[in-house]
Amino acid sequence: MEQRPESPRIDPTVFWIAAILSAVFVVWGILFTENLAAVFDAVLWSFLVPNFGWVFILSSFGFLSFSVYLAFSRYGKIRLGGPDERPEFSTVSWVAMMFSAGMGIGLMFFGVAEPITHMGAPPFGLADPNTKGAAQVAMEYSFFHWAFHPWAMYAIMGLALAYFTFRKGMPNLVSTAFYPLLGDRVYGPIGKTIDILAVFATLFGSATSLGLGALQINQGLNAVFGIGGREAVGLAIVVIAVLTVCFVFSAISGVHRGIQWLSNTNMILAVFLLLFLFIVGPTVFILNTFTESIGGYLANIIPMSFRTASYGDSAFVSGWTIFYWAWWISWTPFVGVFIARISRGRTIREFVFGVILAPSVVSFVWFSVLGGSAIDLQLTGAANLSDLASANQPAALFATLQEFPLFWLTALIAIILVALFFISGADAASVVM
Repeated sequence: MEQRPESPRIDPTVFWIAAILSAVFVVWGILFTENLAAVFDAVLWSFLVPNFGWVFILSSFGFLSFSVYLAFSRYGKIRLGGPDERPEFSTVSWVAMMFSAGMGIGLMFFGVAEPITHMGAPPFGLADPNTKGAAQVAMEYSFFHWAFHPWAMYAIMGLALAYFTFRKGMPNLVSTAFYPLLGDRVYGPIGKTIDILAVFATLFGSATSLGLGALQINQGLNAVFGIGGREAVGLAIVVIAVLTVCFVFSAISGVHRGIQWLSNTNMILAVFLLLFLFIVGPTVFILNTFTESIGGYLANIIPMSFRTASYGDSAFVSGWTIFYWAWWISWTPFVGVFIARISRGRTIREFVFGVILAPSVVSFVWFSVLGGSAIDLQLTGAANLSDLASANQPAALFATLQEFPLFWLTALIAIILVALFFISGADAASVVM
């Protein structure tokens, strides 16, 4: 495979087609909101999920299986770059940037909301609501949705791009991964179409996370200062506008400055929040939850991976598992390109283990501390978080923090974390696009 000359920084065809179509969607959403919602609901819930949900289920397990194979095969020794190249970023910064770009806002939003919601309505009738059995099922499914499977999707996409970029000297574009199938046609209309679709996937996948982040900042401002709230759309728009200005300035500074600094700051604040809750919260319960939930997750990962709800609870599978898998897949072009960009010099084995295991362990700890603290409050009757989460998911985190000391401090840290995750995630998406 010949090394191609570096392509222009902006491809006019990809840029203008993607920009114009994106603008059309924005105008459609502003002027004909209900119509847009109806069309998207029909496409997603009436067509894609009922007819192709099984594809998402099978493909997610396929990504994980193939990742494990690559890590343990003879290909694991291949270095993403020259034979003597070493990693461009330290391992801590590398993991922090992956974590911030891949899941930061989502974990802030769902860290309490998902396990406490599943506890109130256990999937597949596996336990009675709001019992210890329901709590165990809730934690196992939270691990399932946020650990190995999504990061395996990111790993395969990122690895394909990193390999062709750093080993073959090709552009770090999604179309590059199709070179073995399409040959030089990736430089023509077919390749440009793939890159346009990648821009759309990045745009809409990011919009989901940034929308969740704005909702949670709204709820945090309401909990701490009494402003905003769930229905305050105007404030949400102001929040998005302010954070957009911040991430534009940060993105301009580049990966080595803005994104790396924000990601490291995120990690420090997140560790502080977790340690504080771990110490002042139900420490022993959190440790037991962490241990037992990992065991239950590993024991049930195979049946959970293939559950399509053919025999019941299709609402859970479509509303949670398939929604997540579709969301993660929409993020693979974005996160894959970004992970490839920051992974030069690592071996395939190091890449796979780092991309899948490190963030998964962070997710295990995150849900055990935040979700475990909320579950303990529910089991002991100290707070009725289950009903709250079913009605207002963004409020679940702050309602949990309110039950522990120094609420103002921890709530402010949570708001800052969501804001920084918003900025660093948008940063990474901007760099990719």
